[in-house]
Formats: sequence, C-alpha cells, structure tokens
Amino acid sequence: MPDQKLTIGVLALQGAYEAHAAMLRQLGATAVLVRKPEQLADLDGLIIPGGESTTFLKHLERAGFFDVLSAFVRNKPTFGTCAGAILLAKDVANPPQPSLAAMDIAVERNFYGRQNDSVILHNETTLPGGPLEMVYIRAPRISHAGPAVETIARRDADPALVRQGHLLAATFHPELGHDLRIHTLFLNMVREAKKAR
Repeated sequence: MPDQKLTIGVLALQGAYEAHAAMLRQLGATAVLVRKPEQLADLDGLIIPGGESTTFLKHLERAGFFDVLSAFVRNKPTFGTCAGAILLAKDVANPPQPSLAAMDIAVERNFYGRQNDSVILHNETTLPGGPLEMVYIRAPRISHAGPAVETIARRDADPALVRQGHLLAATFHPELGHDLRIHTLFLNMVREAKKAR
C-alpha cells in the first residue's frame, strides 16, 4: 500500500540515483536526492546507490559527510547497492579500502569482471513471487556473511542480496531492472523501524 509518510533519501553523489528515486516514487514514497550531510537529518531511510566506491569516499571526505553518514547507517534503515554494498561492508578487499563497516559482510570489489562482462540474471530468492531479476555491472562479490546476516538471494553459491537488522545490501542493481520487490522490502523495513522507535 502506498505510504506518503515515508521520506527516503538517495545519496546523489554518483551512480543511478534517479532510477532509485523513480522506483521509490512509484511505490508511493517521497524521494529526496541527498548531496549534503545536513539533508540526512529528517529522513526515514537512505539508499546508497552503485557507482565507484573510491569516488564515493572522496565525495564523503568533504564537510564531515562520512561521519554523519556513518552515524545515520548505524541508527536508520539503509540500503546499499553495488558500490553502496561495498561502503556498508565491514571488510573490503581487491584492493582493501575504508568503509562504513556497518554490516557484517566481507566483499571483493569488481569480482564479476569489467563493464563488458555485465549480465542480467534471474535467480531464486526467499522473497515471494519467483526468481529475482539481477542486473550486474562490474559488481562486487560477498565473500563472507556473518551469523546475523540473512541471505535473501544468491549468485551461484555467494550471497547477492542480504539483510542484517535495519540494513539491506545487494551486489547488483535492482534499480536498473523492472522488479519492485527489493525496494518494497526496503520500504517495509523502514516502516518496521518507524514503528519500533
């Protein structure tokens, strides 16, 4: 059911943030493109889109953005896709780099190859509604998920969509497909968090 009361930010520093915002609006949420740390204050949840994770870190070094974002993801629902998943991960390899270290997952950057190795897969998921569309572009691999992390979908043997409490991460780009189930799941997580507060 559409819910206009939810205000979801999409980190709009790079990546397909407009595609995320369009999906959120389609599901009845208010989407806010976040470019400054102070914009995080009034949000119910946040999406960190794909892009290039080292470029993200450079943008986040300005104006104390990294610290404000780090505090946000520890307390409020956050969904990271591709580079966003890398930023949420506790451990990053290939090569190592700093992260928000909020989620008990280890990731290997660019594991699935170059841009021309991009692929669309349809894999099984625990979400109702059959196989899940997964758009992969130079994606990371989740090489380890801790005991508190729920795997919702896999690519081969590796977790591809995972949840840990109020955090959600995907190694692929759901915003570039046609399947609204993952964004719907995230909005439901935001509703749960709001009720619990």
